[in-house]
Parts: sequence; C-alpha cells; structure tokens
Amino acid sequence: MLLLIIYLSFISLGLPDGLLGSGWPAMYGGFGVPVAWAGILSAIISVGTIISSLMSDRLTRRLGAGRVTALSVATTAAALWGFSLSHSFWMLCLWAVPYGLGAGSVDAALNNYVALHYKSRHMSWLHCMWGLGAAIGPYIMAAVLNSGRPWFVGYRWVGGIQIALTAALVCSLALWRGRTGGEKEGKALSLGEVLRIPGAKEVMCAFFGYCALEQTAMLWGSSYLVLHLGMETERAAGFGCLFFAGITLGRFLNGFFTMRFDDKTMIRVGCGVIAAAILALLLPLGETTVLAGLFLVGFGCAPIYPCIIHSTPEHFGPEQSQAIIGVQMASAYVGTCVAPPVFGFLAQHVGAWIMPCYLLAILLLMVGMHEKLLHKAAH
Repeated sequence: MLLLIIYLSFISLGLPDGLLGSGWPAMYGGFGVPVAWAGILSAIISVGTIISSLMSDRLTRRLGAGRVTALSVATTAAALWGFSLSHSFWMLCLWAVPYGLGAGSVDAALNNYVALHYKSRHMSWLHCMWGLGAAIGPYIMAAVLNSGRPWFVGYRWVGGIQIALTAALVCSLALWRGRTGGEKEGKALSLGEVLRIPGAKEVMCAFFGYCALEQTAMLWGSSYLVLHLGMETERAAGFGCLFFAGITLGRFLNGFFTMRFDDKTMIRVGCGVIAAAILALLLPLGETTVLAGLFLVGFGCAPIYPCIIHSTPEHFGPEQSQAIIGVQMASAYVGTCVAPPVFGFLAQHVGAWIMPCYLLAILLLMVGMHEKLLHKAAH
C-alpha cells in the first residue's frame, strides 16, 4: 500500500511540470506580457526548487519523509489554485514561489526513501511514473483548451488531483512509521559539510551533467530537426516525442534489467547508448538516422538518473544519503536552468549543427565525474 502511495506521488510530482509550457500560449495574451516572460516564471520556480532541495535534509530529519511529502504536495496544490485565480503577471510570480518550493523537498525526500527501502527496479519504475505524470499534465491542459474552456480550468483540474493526493498522503502517514532507515539518524548537514564529504563534488557534477544533457535534448530536439535538417515545423514537433518515448520505455525496461545488473553497470550502459546516439546525430546518414539518434538519447538517459539516486546510500551511507540527494537535486535543477540557454546562444551564433558536439562535451563531463566517484567510493 505504501509503495502504491509513493507511485502515485511520483505521478503527482510530474503533473505540474508540463502545465506552464502547454498553457502559456493561451495565457500570456490575457496578462498583456511578452511570450518570453514565461522564462521569468520558470526561473522563479527553479530557484524555489533549488532552495527546497537544499533544505530537504533538515526538513526530512525533523518531519519524516511522509509528512514532508504530504506538506509539499499540499503546497503545490495551493500554488496551482493560486495560478488559476491570478489576474496579473505579478500574482503568477508570487504563486510561482510555493510552486517551486513544493517540488524540491518532495523530490529529494521520496528519492532518498525509495533508495533506502526499495530495490533499484522500483526507482526506475517510479521515475517512469514521473514521465507519465509529466505527459498527463499537458494532456489535461490540451483537453481543456480544445473544449473551449479557459486555461485556468486546467490548473484547477490538476490542483484538484493534488488536493485528493494530499488527503491520501495524510491518511497514509501511519504507513511510513517504523521505516525511517537512515533518514533521521545523525544531524542535518550544512552545504559546506556536504561538500567536504569525499565524492560529493563528483556526484553533484555528474548529476549536473546528466540533467544538463537531458534538458538540452528535451528542449531543443525538435528545433534541431528544423534548423539543421530543414524539416517542416509540424513534422518536427511530432518527432519531438521520440526523446520522451525513449526515456519512458527505457525506464520501464530498466526496472527489469536492474534485477540482473547493478546500478554502476546500468549507468555505464546508458552512457554508452548516449554516445552511440550522438554518433548517429553526427553522421550524415539521413533523416532516419537522426530520428533514431533522438530516440536513443532518451533511451540512454533512462537508467542514469534513477541508478545514480539509488546508489547514493551505498556510496555515502544511509545517514548521509538524504543530504547528498538534496544537493544532487539542487545540482540537477541548476543544470536544467543553465545548459539549454547556453545551447540556445550557441545555436544562434554558431549554428544548430553543434548540438551533438555540445551533448558529447556534457556526456564526457558526466562520465568522468561518475568514474571518479566510483574510484573514491572504492577507496
């Protein structure tokens, strides 16, 4: 029953992630702001998520994973309803603060809890559930807009789902008791103390690299098809789902592969698949090869995130895993904030053709840092 609640929580975690992107074209005109101002809201949400990720160790030690999850989902639900009631852009900015704060702590707390108490396959399937939630959110918004109703109805629908999940989490708090593992052992660590732990900087850089690569491919895949291959915009938008298809299918299959192979092996295999995908993007072998490359980038990304998270207690011990996972989450969100705009600048001034080279540079950083982490962990 508890595992079912956690699965639902991961779906809930993904639900709000695609709402702003899918709803913004219908929103910005009514607020009288430029379309580019979606980046302001995204930045506020990301900063809130980074802050709450860094606070997750202290919060989880004090409240426990169950209470942190319930509180975070309730905060996100309130923010979604706040969005739906906003009549000016500054109100959206105000509600973007709890929007971000609600995501970081629950992400770190649930990831650490699953890493401590469940097999690696569950970590993969849980992140597959996140992908499902991230796909459902835009689908709800599209259904609302296609029915002729205003955008804020989509936010209220998703907010209502979050409220229902909050109630379920509150009712399930008794299930979390007695399964604290290392989450309440020792004292909460400051950022400086975490950085002094051997291997902490390496795992943060590896996680930064992974999320930078994932977000760049996710955001710019369709644009690469248009700008580099000259594909029609409508076709490129449809093929943009190849990355998501690859990562969702990969995480589903990865759950079975982890029954036989350890996290280290799965991470290395994933990096190898990404390298092959980048080669497919680089070689002038035609459109089909490039499309296969986009799919394989997602497929290769699939095991890396959940396996790095799941191996954290093994590398750093259960008493330090919550603090380490918190800074990993913060590093992840920094990567997602920084890498796509940097590539956008390069695409504008150098050319979109550089995307495979950009992804390769990030991949080399990630592989180097992960191998250095394994070396330190072994000694």
